[in-house]
Amino acid sequence: MATMNISLPEAMKGFVDEQVASGHYGTSSEYVRDLIRTDQQMKTFRELILDGLRSPVEGPADPAFFEDLRERVRRRARGG
Repeated sequence: MATMNISLPEAMKGFVDEQVASGHYGTSSEYVRDLIRTDQQMKTFRELILDGLRSPVEGPADPAFFEDLRERVRRRARGG
């Protein structure tokens, strides 16, 4: 694993230390890694939303559309 040193204002360092002390994270490095993972997920989510906005409209979003969507999710959840 690579090492990276960062400088933080005292208030930010205190906040990171509080997160570790709360028991949610074992170390400040775990906290920073979690922040980066969350940011990566948000970037992916934003890209998916933009892809969806750029895609052509395939039909009306009427009750039948949502029922079909729910059924596809149910099938996927059952492994089918």
